[in-house]
Amino acid sequence: MKKYIVVGLIMSLLMLNLAGCSSPKTETPKATPEKITLMLDWFPNTNHSGFYVAQDQGYYAAEGLDVSIVQPAEGGNPQLIAANKADFAVSYQEEVTTARSQDIPVVAVAAVIQHNTSGFASPVNKNIKTPKDFEGKTYGGWGSPSEEAVLKVLMAKYGADFNKLKMVNIGSADFFASVEKGIDFSWIFQGWTGIEAQTKGMALNFINLKDEDKVFDYYTPVIITSEAKIAQNPELVKKFMRATAKGYNYAIKNPEQTAAILVKSVPELNKDLVAASQVYLSKQYQADSSRWGEMKPEVWKNYADFMFANKLIDKNISTDRAFTNEFLPE
Repeated sequence: MKKYIVVGLIMSLLMLNLAGCSSPKTETPKATPEKITLMLDWFPNTNHSGFYVAQDQGYYAAEGLDVSIVQPAEGGNPQLIAANKADFAVSYQEEVTTARSQDIPVVAVAAVIQHNTSGFASPVNKNIKTPKDFEGKTYGGWGSPSEEAVLKVLMAKYGADFNKLKMVNIGSADFFASVEKGIDFSWIFQGWTGIEAQTKGMALNFINLKDEDKVFDYYTPVIITSEAKIAQNPELVKKFMRATAKGYNYAIKNPEQTAAILVKSVPELNKDLVAASQVYLSKQYQADSSRWGEMKPEVWKNYADFMFANKLIDKNISTDRAFTNEFLPE
């Protein structure tokens, strides 16, 4: 019996020794996330919520991406994208069309919001209900040539005299401060400034551009990248857009949670404004489209033709090269 016990002990010791000499398990090292930069068009707001959701919920990380969301820099976003100062940026259809007409090779890869939610707003006591009422009023704008072109078209449609409108460049001045200092109306986005007016208890008259003429139902904002990025690294564009689409689809279904994520990411934002704006935009991101981000050829062509006809661009563009739906997930 003792003999069997000794043999067993010897065998156990041999097995332990062999196990100690065997090669240790090697774990496959995790790939280093690819660092990319996304440049916003303005301070962070609910137009950008999908990006912050994708970052917060790990959608970018799951695609192997480390995304830095940065504020806009000096110079237009299309120019910065073309110069490889950022991988992706937020822009708008008019800016992309202008860039393409100047042979700046940028491409829109998604519409953040399906329809134009901007228009001309004024306090109700200004009594501006249609573009006919612009006569004798003072408009506060940011100094873009397109403002004059759009105002002329709208006023002509209503038989109003554009020469009776006073235009003042207020730049990025606050809408609410401006209307207290002699400005009668301005061009705003309903999803932010319009909602802010509601939270302040200020009643506004709002002339929705997309309802006045289908040519003004263009995409604003859009996500852009460069032709070079698409040609050299299409897989990166696919990964970024796959994660970003998940972020916006989450925002569509979960406005309350999305507002909390945005405020957590950008705590200086007004929590009540973000919450109300998020509810509004949750219905606007995709709207009546079959999927978030989809862009239609006729929308690009209609506004490019308008810009060319009104001498906002020196030459018209091939709109099929200005945008693509290729990188949107099905």
